[in-house]
Amino acid sequence: MASEKTLNVKNLAGLGAERLAELVLELSAGDAAAKRRLRLELASRSGGADVATEIRKRLVTIAKARSFVDWRKIKALALDLETQRIAITTYVAPDAPAEAFDLLWRILAMAPSIYERSDDGNGMISNVIAIARADLGAIGERANLAPSTLADRVFEGVVANDYGQFDGLIALLAKSLGRDGLELLKAKFEKLAAQPPVRSKDGERRIIGYGSSGPLYEDDITVRYHTRMVQSALTEIADALGDVDGYAVLFSAQERTNPAIASRIAERMLAVGRADDAMAALALAEPDFRKGGHWPDWQRMWIDTLDALGRGEDAQAERWAIFERTLNADYLRAHIKRLPDFDDEEAEIRALAYVSRWANFHQALAFLINWPAHDLAAKLVIARQGELDGNHYEVLTPGAEVLEQRHPLAATLMLRAMIDYSLIHARTKRYGHAAHHLQACEHLAKRIEDFCDRRDHAAYVAHLRTLHGRKTSFWNAAS
Repeated sequence: MASEKTLNVKNLAGLGAERLAELVLELSAGDAAAKRRLRLELASRSGGADVATEIRKRLVTIAKARSFVDWRKIKALALDLETQRIAITTYVAPDAPAEAFDLLWRILAMAPSIYERSDDGNGMISNVIAIARADLGAIGERANLAPSTLADRVFEGVVANDYGQFDGLIALLAKSLGRDGLELLKAKFEKLAAQPPVRSKDGERRIIGYGSSGPLYEDDITVRYHTRMVQSALTEIADALGDVDGYAVLFSAQERTNPAIASRIAERMLAVGRADDAMAALALAEPDFRKGGHWPDWQRMWIDTLDALGRGEDAQAERWAIFERTLNADYLRAHIKRLPDFDDEEAEIRALAYVSRWANFHQALAFLINWPAHDLAAKLVIARQGELDGNHYEVLTPGAEVLEQRHPLAATLMLRAMIDYSLIHARTKRYGHAAHHLQACEHLAKRIEDFCDRRDHAAYVAHLRTLHGRKTSFWNAAS
């Protein structure tokens, strides 16, 4: 049973309301944040309107501030903003969603001025802004704003999105905008697209830096930003309207040969059952894909489209080919999953044998450990011990842990590789880990009946002392 002195709700309530009020006032003395919170709580007693008034006054004060907020004060500012956000969603939104929407919008709109005068390296302010943005989307439908009014606000927000405070705004408010609002918003961005920034005259162009291809001009950056912003907005609107053709037409013929863009178009075509059009979009980018590079979405959509077109055998062949090129386990699993009984077992055996012959030892080892195929992983380590590179600790450390129970010799060889690498290359920061590995080797040695042609543990330690006896920091850690 809890003591009467324990700080909990029941014991504190026993002090009585008046005494608690006195204590709260006493504890909040000199604490501006606490006093603001108390004022909000008092205002909530008479309804959300009074809370909204208090919040609006506080937001105006924050927006007008000009002093720099360093890392020591950023937490207090973030807490202040978070307090206002919580008050908006708790007290204002239930009865006045339109008012709550406007207050949340103000928090987002003032984000640039806050970022410009603060050190938000730890992301505290950004986190509050992100949550407020999500709240805006949740409250948007209940705010019941006129489509034209909301379209105006969303347009202004997207255009002023210099600090990412309005990222994803169109998708967040798509339901609130409705088709009418989205069409109005689309018209605004189409008009903006037709009015790009005017480039400066040659003699007046301002250089803001230099790149591999020469000087970087301010007007070029402005024009490119304008183009990207408009295109991004129009693609979001097309998605919200379910207009796949409208989405595709936003990209030039040259852009459609880019595998990343082609895959995005194909994904939307496939989602509405237009597999032929999806394949046509992918085919435009196939030459660039075949040139090489990393285009995972294109190859994923290519296979999905083959399946949708009823070309299952071709899709299976692609999955296997990708596995053979990259050792991608996801494609191998997908390939095996679609095989009939017994054929799947044969395919897995063939695939794992292929992995065991893979030229990159550590990639093969990681595959076998993660598949999992631990017996084969142990055989790989023993058969190709000379390829162990102790610098690949991200593979060897977890690998040794999973193999140590059933395959202590293989685990020992992996641990020794990391020990040897650390000592040979004098990686002093790793000596602690290496010492731990040596202790693990001693423990594993008790379960190894035959070291074959490898040194047993005592001989291995003696060998280390001969080569690295003077590295006292390692030996002190290992003792």
